[in-house]
Amino acid sequence: MNTLLKTPSVLVKTKEAYSIWFKIFADFPKIYRYNLGGKIEENFLILLDNMFASIYLPKNQKINRLTIIIIKLDSLKFFLQLAWENKCLPNKKYAELSERLNEIGKMLGGWKRGLENKVATPPITTKIDSVAVRPSDERSRHSKHWHSRND
Repeated sequence: MNTLLKTPSVLVKTKEAYSIWFKIFADFPKIYRYNLGGKIEENFLILLDNMFASIYLPKNQKINRLTIIIIKLDSLKFFLQLAWENKCLPNKKYAELSERLNEIGKMLGGWKRGLENKVATPPITTKIDSVAVRPSDERSRHSKHWHSRND
């Protein structure tokens, strides 16, 4: 039986965003390339690695992994903004990457919410009366261990 998995579009879009970053990284200012640039590179690769691994996880484990992915995406966006604010990224490239990463964030959020809705169990509701319930004087055979205060 052939069970090929279709690559999720969010992974494809993240790979495309990384390709843009990869070209920018080559022109990243040398003084910042291995600290700030390295941090952005590391976040991108961790993001891609976790996203790829999540494809093969069961639904209940995907939710936790997607939470990690979303946090890593936010971290990536933060460090890209920091690089842009320090003139390490051209405005046009920063805008292009930011737009793509925001779209990826929306897709990840939708994926996570969809899984949460599928995995979620309906809440258990019980009504507790304020009146204490005591077994009747005619004890059933299942309640032979019940002892009243008067016994």
